[in-house]
Amino acid sequence: METTVSRGIVRAFYEKLDSMIELDAAIVGAGPSGLVAAARLAKMNKKVALFESKLAPGGGMWGGAMMFSNIVVQSEAARILDEFKISYKQGENGTVIADSVEATSSLIYHAASAGAKIFNCMSVEDVMLDEKSERVNGIVVNWGPVTRAQMHVDPLVFRAKAVMDATGHPAALVSIAAKKNNIRLNTPSGSIMGERSLCALEGERLTVAETKEVFPGLFVSGMAANGVSGAFRMGPIFGGMLLSGEKAARIIAEALS
Repeated sequence: METTVSRGIVRAFYEKLDSMIELDAAIVGAGPSGLVAAARLAKMNKKVALFESKLAPGGGMWGGAMMFSNIVVQSEAARILDEFKISYKQGENGTVIADSVEATSSLIYHAASAGAKIFNCMSVEDVMLDEKSERVNGIVVNWGPVTRAQMHVDPLVFRAKAVMDATGHPAALVSIAAKKNNIRLNTPSGSIMGERSLCALEGERLTVAETKEVFPGLFVSGMAANGVSGAFRMGPIFGGMLLSGEKAARIIAEALS
């Protein structure tokens, strides 16, 4: 039995890994915007994988606010909670309240059941560029623990027609791509603008507005979109994150077509 268990895990994992080496969309960061985008793209029959450096997908949604396990969502995004079968109750000033653990686990479940493949404990440490450095066409991946331990172990690559940075506040992937290659981004300054301090209403609006392609083949969503474009943080209100994932899936699908 012991070897049967080991063999089953190894064979199933490497079958999944091998099947995802070439993708329609590689989403880096499995927070709420990344999960919504992945679920939507998978439902469009796109070949999509999420790469999450931590053990558990879900990003900052798990913790609610200061570990109070609830989140706020504006009523205009409640339809996405309905789509993902997340229960909620009415709040004040046009908001609804959801349980953060239920919401996060439901997003993960629906993304996976739609056909998106989730690789946890994998860090994306670089992008791939085409021969003329005019387009991002893949990602460079290593194990999360290897990256954190700063071990000198060479990575693997995944080719992707579209790459999305959904890494949250650091906008880690766009930061690496811009720094290494001196590329001009689709921002007012042509570079990473940096996240501004908290302003919930503007932060929510700009999270969606700044979800876009920032360099050919490279997209941003959620807090990574805010960080790249100089928008505000917004705290534990998550409607913008959900709507950002929805928009990201739409614009990536349009680019792929």
